[in-house]
Amino acid sequence: MSPWSSLGKWLIIIGVLLAAVGLLLQLFPKLPIGRLPGDIVWERPGLKVFIPITTSIVVSIVLSIIFYFLNK
Repeated sequence: MSPWSSLGKWLIIIGVLLAAVGLLLQLFPKLPIGRLPGDIVWERPGLKVFIPITTSIVVSIVLSIIFYFLNK
């Protein structure tokens, strides 16, 4: 079995998960994802800069835990 067949399976799984998260965000816009304390928002007229530092850390920790248990 080539390593590319496994890659295709993972790409499909990741795509389905991203679609599910996108659907959840559309159905429940009040979820605090992307608006956690520690996320930086800088606004000026005609410009909005958003740097999701805390959200990135939380997503990284959750994905690390998931992949840790999947690879056991």
